[in-house]
Amino acid sequence: MSAPDPQPAPPAASRAPEPDPRAPAVHYALGIDSGGSGVRIALGPVGPRGAPAAEPLTWHSPTPALVGERGIDAAGLLGQVLPAAQRLLRQAGTERVAAVCVGAAGMASLGDDLRAHLPTALADALGPRRLALAADGVTAYVGALGQRPGAVVAAGTGMIALGTGLGTGPGDDPHGGWRRVDGWGHLLGDCGGGAWIGRAGLEAAMRAHDGRTGGSQPLLSRLEATFGPPEHLPGLLYPRSDRPAVLASFAPEVGRCAATDPVAAAILHEAADHIARAAQAAFPHPPTTGQAAHGDDAGALALTGGLFRMGPPLVDPVRRELARRLPGVPVTEAAGDPLAGALRVASALAADALRLPVDGELLQVL
Repeated sequence: MSAPDPQPAPPAASRAPEPDPRAPAVHYALGIDSGGSGVRIALGPVGPRGAPAAEPLTWHSPTPALVGERGIDAAGLLGQVLPAAQRLLRQAGTERVAAVCVGAAGMASLGDDLRAHLPTALADALGPRRLALAADGVTAYVGALGQRPGAVVAAGTGMIALGTGLGTGPGDDPHGGWRRVDGWGHLLGDCGGGAWIGRAGLEAAMRAHDGRTGGSQPLLSRLEATFGPPEHLPGLLYPRSDRPAVLASFAPEVGRCAATDPVAAAILHEAADHIARAAQAAFPHPPTTGQAAHGDDAGALALTGGLFRMGPPLVDPVRRELARRLPGVPVTEAAGDPLAGALRVASALAADALRLPVDGELLQVL
């Protein structure tokens, strides 16, 4: 009996290739986004030009960072972020990151504890060569437009507009290069934001309840369906520590009534005017009256945030007002959210490719 034919050896391609010692090392960047809806992180490799090179690994907690007497609590934020970041690093097969960007709501005014403790803690645990601490308006800007000149309007419960010319023209802000407009909270500003719209809608409903002129019966009906008897609303609203969010929760009701209720429609048109005025003030090189912007250096404008999910009742008048106040300026869809922006800033830092204004307040690099 003849011997069986020998089985062919498995192809070499089936074995894991040996690492090429000549291949460039892969560097990783970490983005952190801390806001009212929780804490999120993203870890991804850095591309050759400082952009994220692949889909990142992500993690999210619905628990927001605590705010105390020293502002945003660094220990609490680190207690969430460090274990999660180390798990993502193990998934990626690495131990260190080249750069980190922490974007936080309230960084400019409530970030003293973060600035005091994050640099040492992150360096000890993750080993970054560079660290950026940014206001959430900056990470929203970078998520929406990248490192391009222009302006971003971020509208949710509140409303803030942020712009920069990246040093490309005489309209740039001499104090660091950022032009911040509004974002002063529901008592002093945030005009046109969700809390502003919701409060205006509830006020119109209460006028109808009282029999005063300028009231809205449709909005009164929505108030009753949402909160119960109108006379009980002050007792429900005023003791709440989350009043802005409660007010903003009524904004979608204003949007639903706008098609058939002129009072609701007027509220959204006024909100659109506020938003467009903020965008005009933040835009780095606004066109002069009767002159349209043109050319790549003029910049772009992006709208981002949950409020714009209201759709045509708000977005259509916003676009009309923007076309009137910023003729020729392209209004684009936001490319990404604040977490994507934090990762882009960290990636640019890792590649020494950051072109954004560093002013020590809205954006600090260590």
